[in-house]
Amino acid sequence: MNEAQNHPLYSTDRENLDRLCAIDSPTSNNFVELARLIIRYQDFKGAEDLNSDMEKLLKKWSINREKLEAITRKLWSEGFRPTSHSSPENVGSGFDTSDSSEA
Repeated sequence: MNEAQNHPLYSTDRENLDRLCAIDSPTSNNFVELARLIIRYQDFKGAEDLNSDMEKLLKKWSINREKLEAITRKLWSEGFRPTSHSSPENVGSGFDTSDSSEA
């Protein structure tokens, strides 16, 4: 059974990817967001349009997946944190960013 799946975040990710596709000079946030989307959909059986557009975006920005990984790894190691205008859904689950000992 090799049936295409529907991802629950497809519509949000489609909007984010459409926004990224309009960018010619990516910022740190843009690189991180594209890397997040690539990781989310790399082994996903479905959303071929997203995967295709992500590959086109890599070409537009003149990088490949390995270069994107190197860029984002460096950003995170240098203390990068998403800006306040980033959506909370964009990075992690939210659980991993809160450290509350309140019960």
